[in-house]
Amino acid sequence: MTSVAPHDATHKKARALKPSSRRPAKELCSECGLCDTYYIHYVKAACAFLTQHIAELEAAAHGRSRNLDKPDDWYFGVHQTMMAARKHEPIPGAQWTGIVSSIATQMLTSSMVEGVVCVQNTEEDRFQPKPVIARTPEEILAARVNKPTLSPNLSVLEQVEQSGMKRLLVIGVGCQIQALRTVEKQLGLEKLYVLGTPCVDNVTRAGLQKFLDTTSRSPSTVVHYEFMQDFRVHFKHEDGSTETVPFFGLKTNQLKDVFAPSCMSCFDYVNSLADLVVGYMGAPFGWQWIVVRNDRGQEMLDLVQDQIETQPVVSQGDRRQAVQNSIPAYDKGVTLPMWAAKLMGVVIERVGPKGLEYARFSIDSHFTRNYLYVKRNHPEKLESHVPEYAKHIVNQYTLPKS
Repeated sequence: MTSVAPHDATHKKARALKPSSRRPAKELCSECGLCDTYYIHYVKAACAFLTQHIAELEAAAHGRSRNLDKPDDWYFGVHQTMMAARKHEPIPGAQWTGIVSSIATQMLTSSMVEGVVCVQNTEEDRFQPKPVIARTPEEILAARVNKPTLSPNLSVLEQVEQSGMKRLLVIGVGCQIQALRTVEKQLGLEKLYVLGTPCVDNVTRAGLQKFLDTTSRSPSTVVHYEFMQDFRVHFKHEDGSTETVPFFGLKTNQLKDVFAPSCMSCFDYVNSLADLVVGYMGAPFGWQWIVVRNDRGQEMLDLVQDQIETQPVVSQGDRRQAVQNSIPAYDKGVTLPMWAAKLMGVVIERVGPKGLEYARFSIDSHFTRNYLYVKRNHPEKLESHVPEYAKHIVNQYTLPKS
């Protein structure tokens, strides 16, 4: 099943349902927001944690699914081109250089779309997500900077239909986009564009606070953070300063359970179903990684070509031994003394994987971890929930027996 076919009687029944706090995926719910709308009627087919059908959705969105004879397809999904890019003039306050915000703004001001689904934050809490349908450039810019918490982006879908919009841009992460693609035909749109970001290891707001308290020197002043290609977590603070903490110095023994079960069960790190993906992990430090999946994605990127400089993606090093070593280390909650963590970080930064090989390192590390999580906690779902491309990736490594 690729998407829910329109049916008037069924849709009217769905519309009659009121937003619900029910979560059919239970503890695996990623709080994508679909179940807060009358589209909950379609949740069994739409939810990434109830029904996994990425291959069929890829074929519907991109014209083909992944070629499992090509390892690049395993890792990066269906794509026409990949590149590294950055803006000539970065947007002030953006987490990177502002490519996502620039594309969204250009699409809105050129009337390609009438609204943009994006995520601002609440007035009370800089990390508490507030999904909106932006209709002005100012509202789009107010959504810049990632929100590293579970976010109900799709909770605004009712507003889209009620507004009468026919051309829409949705910015979101993998689990949200799988649900969106499944109900896409129900939205009454003439054109839907999807701008995705790679996503891994989101947390609840309480989980985020535990991570900040455990890791940062000043949790209350962190504006944003990211796990970067130099094997360090980079925290940006309110005063403009940057704090870095080596991956290997994280208090894994305290943080093992902080990530949402949905993220521990996810195999769509690279946002397979978006038209265009903008992230960082396949690019050199300081650049963004862009994946164009189809013609709509290229159409979106073309809008900002004169605002960005680009370079080809590269791939250096060999990730395999580092990934294999990381499997038991994470499993046992190994935490190194900070001096050893810094030393290891310096060595790996110099000789470790870079570019697309770093991206593969990150995907391998998370997929092996997540495969073990599903196997141990939801064994009945293992065969149907793990996509074929993820099985190819995991099968490259030796996993614990239990």
